[in-house]
Amino acid sequence: MSISRKCVPFTPFDGELAKARIAIVTAGGVHLKDQIPFNIADELGDLGYRVIPEEVEAAQLMVTHHHYDHSDADKDINIVFPIDVLRDLQAEGFIRGVAKKHIGYMGYTMQLKAMYEGTAREIANEIDKGSHADAVVLTGG
Repeated sequence: MSISRKCVPFTPFDGELAKARIAIVTAGGVHLKDQIPFNIADELGDLGYRVIPEEVEAAQLMVTHHHYDHSDADKDINIVFPIDVLRDLQAEGFIRGVAKKHIGYMGYTMQLKAMYEGTAREIANEIDKGSHADAVVLTGG
């Protein structure tokens, strides 16, 4: 079975950052240390995602991913999950604030249709409900 790779339409942010709350969505395999790690043993890839709360501290986060070298992110999670950077931008008045929740998932998958039709939509819906985000920073691993 073949699936087409549909382009995601570019959606520029035309609001004012100083009035925007920003969420982070990362494909870098980031999750809370006390959450179930992503399943790196599954050759097809883990289609799950983890909700990360607004008040998270960088030290509470870790990476479970085996398709990129995350040794630098293991030392400073802000490389793939820039939560402290967002807080600095908020303190400087550059953005209004940090969203109520964020999402981490493992971007590697051989199940492209399931990712596109399932997980990606679920992630978008999760951010839409209750995060109060006006914009999203998407990071890869």
